[in-house]
Amino acid sequence: MARGPFEPASLGWRKTAYRRGDVLDRRAVDELVADADVVVHLAFTILGSRSASAQVNLAGSRNVFEAAILADRPSRLVFMSSVAAYGYHADNPLPLTEDVPARGSPEHYYSAHKAACEALLATATAGSGMGVYVLRPCIVVGPEATTLIRTLRLGQLTDRIPRLARELLARAPGLRLVLLPDPGVPIQLVHHDDVAAAVLAAATGGGPPGAYNLAADGQVTMTDLAGVVGALVVPIPHPLTVAASLLMTTLPWVPAESEWIHAARNPMLMDSTKARRDLGWDPRYTAREALTAMAQPAPAPGLLPPR
Repeated sequence: MARGPFEPASLGWRKTAYRRGDVLDRRAVDELVADADVVVHLAFTILGSRSASAQVNLAGSRNVFEAAILADRPSRLVFMSSVAAYGYHADNPLPLTEDVPARGSPEHYYSAHKAACEALLATATAGSGMGVYVLRPCIVVGPEATTLIRTLRLGQLTDRIPRLARELLARAPGLRLVLLPDPGVPIQLVHHDDVAAAVLAAATGGGPPGAYNLAADGQVTMTDLAGVVGALVVPIPHPLTVAASLLMTTLPWVPAESEWIHAARNPMLMDSTKARRDLGWDPRYTAREALTAMAQPAPAPGLLPPR
């Protein structure tokens, strides 16, 4: 179930029933989960205002969790959380393991919402006997997960640079100028196909219930990301990034999208040993391979990538 129109047959799916609906519509959620053996909750707002995001992320998630518990049939619930649930705290250990508390960071709505949802889920399912799986991926990329690359390309500075540079760009119509800051913080990535494999393992009870970190082997940097989007890199001293993050927390109002600066404040590197050991999760793509795949066109509808 999702809000937009979708026809499963367009992807060659013959065993999929689709319902158009909203997680904020409790009746629609109740009807959806009533006959389900497993409920997988993926609906979440990544970019948007704090208030609008809170409606979908918190109220919507509560609807899903409560509906799943009250329905007779579901025996497992899989919730897609995030590395952001840990929060961007300087005292977080490295690497992050699943026994580190999901404290969130109140200054970043997305991080705070993920942590709050995990707390809501724990409260709603306590004593229910339901198998609860919480998946915490790092940044998800791939040919069909392009939010990151689209967001980075919003950094186009054509209208914000000095007049001389604009005149130079006007003489080269196809040229785009994008500047990306690089604070030197390592970044983990994971391919969407590997995340899907983890969802499948959890949904089919391929391991014990619990929280699982999902991160591919290896790391990349903002410079690597810049190479994919055709951007220029501006090295930024890490202390300056921390200072900018702290300044943002003191301002009375900032655009919600700007709160993502907090994610660069401290390294957010996870250990995914538990998923590999207990879920049998074996990611096919390294972080660098996943990044390269993000720049490639998506496969034709109905075609699966070769294994």
